[in-house]
Amino acid sequence: METLPEVPQQLEPLIRQIGPALYELGQGFREDMRVPARIVADSELLHQMVQDRSVPQLVNVTTLPGIQGFAIGMPDMHEGYGFPVGGVAGTALPDGVISPGGIGFDINCGVRLLATGLRHEDVKEVLPEVAHDLARSIPTGFGRHGRLSLAPEQMDRVLTEGVPYLVDVLGLGTPEDVDYLEARGCLDGADTAKVSVRAQERGHDQLGTLGGGNHFLEVQRVERVLDSEAASALGLFEGQLTVLIHTGSRGLGHQVCTDAVRTMDRALVREGIRLVDRQLAYAPLSSAEGQDYFAAMCAAANFAWANRQVLTHRVREVFRRWFGDRSAAWPRIVYDVAHNIAKLEPHGGQRLCVHRKGATRAFGPGHPELPAAYHQVGQPVFIPGSMGTASFVLVGKEAAEAISLSSACHGAGRRLSRAASKRQVVGSELRAALNRQGIAVECPSNAELAEEAPLAYKDVDRVVDVVEAAGIARKVARLVPLAVLKG
Repeated sequence: METLPEVPQQLEPLIRQIGPALYELGQGFREDMRVPARIVADSELLHQMVQDRSVPQLVNVTTLPGIQGFAIGMPDMHEGYGFPVGGVAGTALPDGVISPGGIGFDINCGVRLLATGLRHEDVKEVLPEVAHDLARSIPTGFGRHGRLSLAPEQMDRVLTEGVPYLVDVLGLGTPEDVDYLEARGCLDGADTAKVSVRAQERGHDQLGTLGGGNHFLEVQRVERVLDSEAASALGLFEGQLTVLIHTGSRGLGHQVCTDAVRTMDRALVREGIRLVDRQLAYAPLSSAEGQDYFAAMCAAANFAWANRQVLTHRVREVFRRWFGDRSAAWPRIVYDVAHNIAKLEPHGGQRLCVHRKGATRAFGPGHPELPAAYHQVGQPVFIPGSMGTASFVLVGKEAAEAISLSSACHGAGRRLSRAASKRQVVGSELRAALNRQGIAVECPSNAELAEEAPLAYKDVDRVVDVVEAAGIARKVARLVPLAVLKG
């Protein structure tokens, strides 16, 4: 048995390339590994990954009871809580485990792309004012509250019914919106009785808020179409004005994760189970603790989809004020993807609990869960950049199922910690630099702006190239930022 080197960089020579943009640390590396650890990367990204503890964390994931096939790291992988961010693992039902660390504190953090029929050229003179209006209409920052406060009965229905409740009962959207959301904006299995009173208190007035950290709203321009067939199916064209929303389940989801970790910690002590990493707490999905957490996680996921739906409503209100009721100005939903979630899915003849922590589902063409309009091209995958850099739209490929359990990365991936970024970047100078690039910035804090500076992230063009080279998804369009609203 070998032990993990204390210096993470010493891992690099032990990882062998097994395919295009695919690397593996074999099962024999450590005695407690149940499956190999695989990483989607090129040599440069792999070198960046071994600078932190993300690879050792991925090795720890391979020890989870019930894990099938391999644990896999995406090209944006970096160190996280228990699981690395950019980590994917599937455990077999009924007794394979579910781990809150494999989903994250921001349950169903995700990305939604809205597309208008407007061209940037037609509206660029007023875009700074539009961005300012968005900033006044959408609360940002940790702990902020929105205009919508849910009564207990309304909270129950949001947690169990998700977006369809907001659309059908509260009129916050259209029936067509629901067709373009992952899982139609609602996971079955949610149980509000499993969501603590404290979690519900934290969330009751946070729908329609962006949050802090790396959450953002960007007004963008489609700079370049890279696959005309897929872009046409998604309704994208060069010069088009789009809006990308990145946020999740706010304080409610954070509390659900906190509650579950405490419960599972107690159960593990009771059973005499020692973890390889205490942040990797878990419970068999068939156990009472596993079932309770899954029901609460589904409820928090529904809350997150509802949050992005209310934000969509706020964006539409702003666009109506500035551009009237013209159909071309209406921001329609291209798609909405979760990237911190566990889903029950069939893979390789088994039913698995697939953990995606900082990873996006990427179904290929023909998958039954896709909207009819996307059946021929595959599921949209959104890979955001970092304020000053591009974002990408891709579509999933069938080969992704065998390579990555139908998963792709969720962003560029951090290269520097927030503290390191603040040491290297002066927020006011970054704001001025972005303004010089023609990007309107709405962020009340220069310090928080510095934490999310573009240099803190990996090269998004390289990350996307690796995704395509690995055969997971293909590039459709490249988007560039025009205005940024930061949490």
